[in-house]
Amino acid sequence: MSRAGYGSRRHCETIIEQGRVFVNGRVATLGMKADPKQDDIRVDGERLRLPDEYVYIMFNKPRNVISDEDVGGNWPAAREMIPIEGHLYPVGRLDVPSEGLMLFTNDGDLAHRLTHPSYEHPKTYRVLVLGSPSDDTLDEWRRGVYIEGQRTLPAQVERKGKAKDGTWLEVTMREGRKRQIRKVAARLGHPVMKLERIKLGPLELGDLPPGSWRRLTDEEVRALRKIRKQPKPPRSGRGRGPRPGGAQQRKQDVPRGRGQSSKRGRRQS
Repeated sequence: MSRAGYGSRRHCETIIEQGRVFVNGRVATLGMKADPKQDDIRVDGERLRLPDEYVYIMFNKPRNVISDEDVGGNWPAAREMIPIEGHLYPVGRLDVPSEGLMLFTNDGDLAHRLTHPSYEHPKTYRVLVLGSPSDDTLDEWRRGVYIEGQRTLPAQVERKGKAKDGTWLEVTMREGRKRQIRKVAARLGHPVMKLERIKLGPLELGDLPPGSWRRLTDEEVRALRKIRKQPKPPRSGRGRGPRPGGAQQRKQDVPRGRGQSSKRGRRQS
């Protein structure tokens, strides 16, 4: 299913668990083996077929557009704005208020490798936050911030200019927890006013206008194919550090006067 463009392996497992996949007329279960060349495999009633070739589309998601058409809601879906037939899976989802670079492809293995946290491919964002964060605040962001009981991985955070009511930052990170930048910024007292992804792995958004799409260049495709060949890195504990509230965290990670308890952190995020 992943090779056929239905998404990452985890997403395909979810589709199977929802009872949407049938093999030779029987509801599929996790672990069931089937061969698309010999078996009748159907997803939502449609026959599963492996693609003759991989398709890679860069899309600049505008604000108030949903990344995944399966989510539903009152907003237009990004996939609907790309007039290409076939199953194209969104790689690197963005929440509704966020903008910027997304990749659509039928290459499920690549989608898995580009987005799974264990591979730690970098993602870069232009972020406008309210107010003017101090150097100590940005250093705290760089080291890692506790949100929802878990510390974020170290990130690169650089100032890029001032705005009327806020500050432009460029944030590069190697993980992608849900609404992570928004939660961290709020936790530090500087909520996000605007967020745009400008890089995803080896891809750069460049001057592609909002709402527009294009096929990747041959050079970009070659860069992605290198990712497909990379071995999975060994697990290393991901540097999460101590649980919030511990003595080591209070001493090293939380500046005096901010975030002295996990309860306050949850309210801010």
